[in-house]
Amino acid sequence: MNAEFFDALDDIEREKGIPKSYMLDKITLALLAAYKKDNPNCGENVIVNMDDDKKKVDMYLLMEVVEEVEDPATQILPEAALSYSKHPKVGGFVEIPIETKKFGRIAAQAAKQVIIQGIREAERGLVYDEFTSKEQEILTGTVSRIDPRSGAISIKITSNSEYTEALLSPNEQIKGEELVEGDMIKVYVVEVRKSTRGPQVLISRTHPGLVKRLFELEVPEIYDGVVEIRSIAREAGSRTKMAVWSSDPDVDPIGACVGPKGGRVAGIVDELGGEKIDIIKFSEVSEEYIAAALSPAEVISVTMLDEGRSCRVVVPDNQLSLAIGKEGQNVRLAAKLTSYKIDIKAESDANDPE
Repeated sequence: MNAEFFDALDDIEREKGIPKSYMLDKITLALLAAYKKDNPNCGENVIVNMDDDKKKVDMYLLMEVVEEVEDPATQILPEAALSYSKHPKVGGFVEIPIETKKFGRIAAQAAKQVIIQGIREAERGLVYDEFTSKEQEILTGTVSRIDPRSGAISIKITSNSEYTEALLSPNEQIKGEELVEGDMIKVYVVEVRKSTRGPQVLISRTHPGLVKRLFELEVPEIYDGVVEIRSIAREAGSRTKMAVWSSDPDVDPIGACVGPKGGRVAGIVDELGGEKIDIIKFSEVSEEYIAAALSPAEVISVTMLDEGRSCRVVVPDNQLSLAIGKEGQNVRLAAKLTSYKIDIKAESDANDPE
């Protein structure tokens, strides 16, 4: 172990981001393990000194000088100690150099494995830390493999200099979206977990957070905090309802999200494979909020009911099917957006007894 060895550690730190001190600690443990494998009786008397300044590694056995040797693995007679010290004293210690090149093949292999494992652990730690900081954020990934049996898609995602493979399961994929190897897509990082094989990054294309983050990237007023996204209800691949609010009366929150000539929302719709997005204005007045949530249907009245968070909505007869939506989607998303149970009635039926 010489200057080239320390230079190699500098390269690892520079290229992989693994601290040199971390690797020196791991190598120290590896050397100790290797020596003890061939010399199991040496106890804790083996010392490793890593001198980064001099780019030198010293390893020695600390032996106690005694008049009568009881343990030859840790004790030495004064006359024998003269080979290592000019004035050995009984009760004192001498340092006996250990040549690492004399390690047995099995011991050397064990040391190598400890070093490799140390690098792997450090790399996993760096990847985990990097992607944990990206939870609930959007990352761009590349489709690397599609399992023909399960339909699961392997995505190579990158954050700064770190990268990892994440699995986009079928239930986290946008229905009807067809991807092929090499496609670049945006994914939402739901959670990062530790596992025996390294960090496990859970990603999604169906999470409402994906829509929210896309608007934050696309709309400066949201990024600046002037316009806020108060609630999102989503059925991925089909339709999303989003309630927005502006802290500045001069800024129209819906107009900001739609953008000039609809350019901002159009880009997000394209990213989501044509998913429809209804943008409505949030209101502290529940009746107004619920009426807006049922857009594009017109609403005649909203009556709050006594039992829990529920209401009755009356719409014109010709708006009933629009208010309910195909397979009940419009009212279902409106209920999810506002957190109210919504009972819709046509105007002609509104006065009928229950």
